[in-house]
Amino acid sequence: MNNSVIVIGGGISGLLTAYLLSKQNIDVTVLEKDSAVGGTMKTVPDNGWLIETGPNSALETTPLIGEIISSLGIESQRIYANEQSSKRYIVKNGTLLPVPMDPLSFIRTKLWSAGGKLRLLKEPFIGRGNSEETIAQFVERRLGKEFLDYAINPFVAGVYAGNPETLSVKHAFPKLYALEEKYGGLIKGMIGSRRERKARKEIAKDRAKLFSFHDGMQSLPVNISRALGTAIINESTVESVIPMKVGNRPIYTVTFIQNGERLKLEAPVVVLSSPADATASIIEKIDPETASVLRSIYYPPVAEVFLGFADKQINRNLDGFGFLVPAVEHKNILGTIWSSSLFPNRAPRDHIALTTFVGGSRQPELTEFDDDEILKIVLDDLQALMQIEGKPVYQKIARWKRAIPQYNLGYGKILDKITRFEDNFQGTFVASNYRGGIAVGDCFMNSDKTCKKIVDYLNRDHS
Repeated sequence: MNNSVIVIGGGISGLLTAYLLSKQNIDVTVLEKDSAVGGTMKTVPDNGWLIETGPNSALETTPLIGEIISSLGIESQRIYANEQSSKRYIVKNGTLLPVPMDPLSFIRTKLWSAGGKLRLLKEPFIGRGNSEETIAQFVERRLGKEFLDYAINPFVAGVYAGNPETLSVKHAFPKLYALEEKYGGLIKGMIGSRRERKARKEIAKDRAKLFSFHDGMQSLPVNISRALGTAIINESTVESVIPMKVGNRPIYTVTFIQNGERLKLEAPVVVLSSPADATASIIEKIDPETASVLRSIYYPPVAEVFLGFADKQINRNLDGFGFLVPAVEHKNILGTIWSSSLFPNRAPRDHIALTTFVGGSRQPELTEFDDDEILKIVLDDLQALMQIEGKPVYQKIARWKRAIPQYNLGYGKILDKITRFEDNFQGTFVASNYRGGIAVGDCFMNSDKTCKKIVDYLNRDHS
């Protein structure tokens, strides 16, 4: 019996799934439309600058990350962020204020008023919600408006480039939602969930180590690609996936274009790891209804602005991860990562590298500005917030027209539709960041789950 697997999409989810399957001695082929794998996980070295045009780092939230890095033989390339990386800033009244990390700094912080802090003390006594809520509704109900404006709003912009007024708390932040559902409150839940995480061998995000690689995040997909070798077929645009009944289980014919030639591959298992719109086009012929649902997933545009300065141009200590900007501050940027403060090798000697994000769900129209206009609005904000003098000595802009899938209110219906698709077309598995979480750690865990499901399916008696 043919037990091969075709993985469509060579982003990090597809690569990880393929790699884990290969470790199970399963014959796997990856079809990737671009000339290089990795999806948005790309690193550009340029005369001493190291530019991340996608994820700048990742949190080691599961032991699986370390296990895979070890199996790839790249432990020596992994680097952890310095101890200051846990320090984050939020803009309030045009000033960068540190996020309090202990009770004393919480009491002293000016991020929230005395009334706002007292409002947090009510949290254990607030009942459960009655219906699915947005993150904004959930947080304002449990923690108050100030905490929404000056903690959750900027955090959501930093993680999702999203809007808490539209994102579903149940699906975008399922662990937060689960604290209320299971324990009746966030504070009670944080205490109880620590024991459960330990049992699951998961690490809380506030305790997980931030890591990258000496040559940037692209080292991960590059080394997985090397391990997979000829199993990856680049510059292959998949047109369709069509099932055929062979015996008691379907065999899928995958049609793709490479170098102008239409080619076909067959396998009993197909993993769909491309972005939602690409997957929609691929399954259109066999399930137009699911294709339409996938196209409804919103990916806001984001511009990533990489700027380099000489040390002497910045008149403040960059002692942390960076800062986030609440919507109520009415700035043009979502936030800035102090890239060269986190990891070595990000800027030439005596220089500083900054990565700033523009657009997202908050202000998608800003990504339509030309490069000069984007540079101007970014510099205007940075010069005001960080006491920067003069113009950057280096600049580069990366644009993502469709950046991060938004798990908006009602997202459960989309997930249910995906599950029904897999049920209707046995042997298909959807593994992408629009399902199960957008973080790098989520992609690791979801790829591992997908691999285990596939192994179980292939070992099942289909007679």
